[in-house]
Amino acid sequence: MMFPTFALATIVLAAVAGAQSAPIDIGSRVEPFVDGQLIDRLAGADLTLQHPIRREVVLVTDMSWEGPSSGYFTAIQDGATVRIYYRGYCPVDDSKKQVTCMVESSDGIHFTRPKLGLFAFGGSRDNNIVWRGVESHNFAPLLDRNPACPPDERYKALGGIAPALWAFASPDGIHWKRKGDHPALTHGTFDSLNTAFWDDRAKLYRCYSRYFDGEVRAIQSSTSKDFLNWTEPVPNRYAAGIPHDQFYTNGTRPCLGAEHILLSFPSRFVPERTKLPNYHDPGVSDSVFMTSRDGLNWDRMFLDGWLRTGPDDRNWSQRSNMPACGIVSVDPNEFSMYATEHYQWPDNRLRRISIRKFGWASVHAPRRGGEMVTRPIVFSGRSLCINYATSAAGSIRVEIQDADGSPIPGYRLEEMDTLFGDELNRPVTWKGSTDVSKLSGRTVRLRFVLQDADLFSLQTVQGDVQRR
Repeated sequence: MMFPTFALATIVLAAVAGAQSAPIDIGSRVEPFVDGQLIDRLAGADLTLQHPIRREVVLVTDMSWEGPSSGYFTAIQDGATVRIYYRGYCPVDDSKKQVTCMVESSDGIHFTRPKLGLFAFGGSRDNNIVWRGVESHNFAPLLDRNPACPPDERYKALGGIAPALWAFASPDGIHWKRKGDHPALTHGTFDSLNTAFWDDRAKLYRCYSRYFDGEVRAIQSSTSKDFLNWTEPVPNRYAAGIPHDQFYTNGTRPCLGAEHILLSFPSRFVPERTKLPNYHDPGVSDSVFMTSRDGLNWDRMFLDGWLRTGPDDRNWSQRSNMPACGIVSVDPNEFSMYATEHYQWPDNRLRRISIRKFGWASVHAPRRGGEMVTRPIVFSGRSLCINYATSAAGSIRVEIQDADGSPIPGYRLEEMDTLFGDELNRPVTWKGSTDVSKLSGRTVRLRFVLQDADLFSLQTVQGDVQRR
């Protein structure tokens, strides 16, 4: 069954606009164009999925306590340090000999294995193992952003396979202990990377875990106030007509810098396909991209693959191209993530992938031109800044309208200084002025006229703008 992208976008945007008629107060937060939340009308333009760039191989799991089945990676940025946790040695899924390992980096590219001396493997403690036991099958840490978090629980984790998912806590991300004397969750399959995080807007923890919807691998969620006692899981909700893809992992996290939006990067498993005729297990994998504003209803406007498999033959085997959970920022121009490659091959490895800052998707128009008009919004700030890119011949123009769609004098399209280039945080000017403060708190619409251009995000800011 074919799903035309433009038709699907039109349907979703119409549903959003119809369901939400009140003005949206965006304050001064970053609003990336990853869904139809702010969009009222598109003409000659559409929402376009952007794809990550494969960068450096940052880790090959070739130590004796790792191996070709190492996986389920989680990336955490703690100050100037990036840590990646992962399953090391794994003879079988329910083995108590499984281990969790951790590597560290100051730049998100060059990682080292700290010699922690906590657990012996092969007669030596000279390794980077932080936990051993069946929970290491999918040990998934997080750095707790809850302001009420006790210092000795700055790091938390979930780990285990059916019938029990256990909670863990640590003061430093290295020394771990179980949290509580009973499992955190018991309804689910859990033989995947079950992710959790603190949702500061909702003031609770969210967990996204694996279950089977019939014979299809799927995602469910639970919430908790204390990370130990969780609600009964609720399946992710999607719009009617969305294909029933098999999601092996979910990789769900708040959008870095725009935490009111949740991003998810499910690893999509296609078990009925085989690309390599002599490989020992069937199935191929890639990953997709989806978003949520409430944690329950998920927008799958983009049905295409986000991280495609590519030309490397060893990535056309099952369970490769699986995004690690976590987004880090070590370069002001981009976000970094990580993805598995060559799963169950001798050179099983992890590669860094990058995406433009807030560039998960864009409002795109070709050279012939297109327009986008927002729904009524209310903002606070002195300057309107946009994250955009054009071709050498392309351009972006912006008009501010009143709630009824009439241009506001001083902010008409013909008064705006046309933009072209590629900038992450460019203030819009009308006759040389960036000042929009007199419109702060007023219901307005923004009209964007684009030619061979992409609009990734917008934000209104109070003070001076640091352009990049």
